Amino acid sequence: MGFPFIRSTLAPRAGQPRRIALQALALATLLAFAPPTFAEAPPPGADVASVRAWLLANNPDLQAMQAEAEAAQARIYPAGALPDPMASVELQEIDPDRPTLLPNNVGSTTYSLKQPIPLWGKRGLAREIAGQQANAAQLEREATALNLLAQAEQAYVRYWHARESVLVVDRLIELLGQVEEVARVRYSLGVAAQQDSIRAQVARTSMQRERIERLAVRREAVAMLNAVLGRPADAPLAEPAGEPVLGLPAGSLAHALARLENAEHPALQARLAVAGAADTAAQLQRRQRFPDITLGVGVMQRDDRVDSLEVMLEVEIPLQQRARREREREAVLMGDAARSRVQALRNDLQGQLGQAWAQSDSAREQRQLIEQTLLPQSQANFESALASYRVGDVDFGTLLEALEAWQGADLSRVDVRRDELLGAAAVRAIVGSVE
Repeated sequence: MGFPFIRSTLAPRAGQPRRIALQALALATLLAFAPPTFAEAPPPGADVASVRAWLLANNPDLQAMQAEAEAAQARIYPAGALPDPMASVELQEIDPDRPTLLPNNVGSTTYSLKQPIPLWGKRGLAREIAGQQANAAQLEREATALNLLAQAEQAYVRYWHARESVLVVDRLIELLGQVEEVARVRYSLGVAAQQDSIRAQVARTSMQRERIERLAVRREAVAMLNAVLGRPADAPLAEPAGEPVLGLPAGSLAHALARLENAEHPALQARLAVAGAADTAAQLQRRQRFPDITLGVGVMQRDDRVDSLEVMLEVEIPLQQRARREREREAVLMGDAARSRVQALRNDLQGQLGQAWAQSDSAREQRQLIEQTLLPQSQANFESALASYRVGDVDFGTLLEALEAWQGADLSRVDVRRDELLGAAAVRAIVGSVE
């Protein structure tokens, strides 16, 4: 007969499966449309764009310089503001036998308010100086960003190069294994010496040691890239999705040099802004020859009534002319120094630009020669040597040399591509390209 009571309590109630399905659907919808902030951002390293974006958003040096630039902006308004007024209380005719500080118990009390007022456009000049200094701070931040972007791009190129070189070494190790197998088969047939197989094993072991060294270089590149990005040295990086895309800016070297001559680099513009601030400071110092004034009003109290009013005018007497002239001379010399630094920086950047451009251009020509001529030739030479070794027309040493020449050319291709990209990254930083 069974137990109907138990059966009725364990059986699902009407509509319960439908309600569970609706709850599951609601949960799935919530997870599907959850804000992306719940998902952890992928690490940089897949391409150059991810590295640049991470650096601009998270590098602590850039964040510090941005805060300093904003602080310089905050100094603009106060630089031209009026000085704070001064309030004073003067007690007179105090009875020495019954001294007191109560205004009603002395002969008279004067309450005064004084406001210093700089004249002759001094406030406007001070505000202009602060604005030029704030502009210089922002330009310095942009110049630092360019330098850090170049360092990050170069570190990423080395990171990519280390992986590519390891792939080439792995391919060589695999080919050496195949050559070793060919030598073993010929030895088993009695048509080759056992030394051929041993030489292949020795070459393969040497390449495994080379692989260990290049893996160490890869770890160094990871630490260097993380350091530039402002991340821990062992922070994970995404695997490069492909070859970095870093090309020279459009135009010729002469065009890039002309951009430097026109002071288009933010570092040059920052130094020009510093020179402009020094010139404005010299103008402000010359305005200090003219006196400022202080206006004041006062009320005199006697007993508990207002006895009289007073108006005051104070004029600054510019007596310290030698000190003022020295301050003017200092400002002029600071402007001269800033302009000299502009020219020195321009010369330095032009030298760096010429060197980086030559490095990238020369590496590009070498890469094209390797890809179009040397690699096909060395590959054909290896295939011919392998076919000849199979039939006994060449010795094993010739085959091994052909293989090493082919893969050595491939390693050279990767190396010159690295040099080409490193030069391009340096050029982009000097001409001011952040694209």
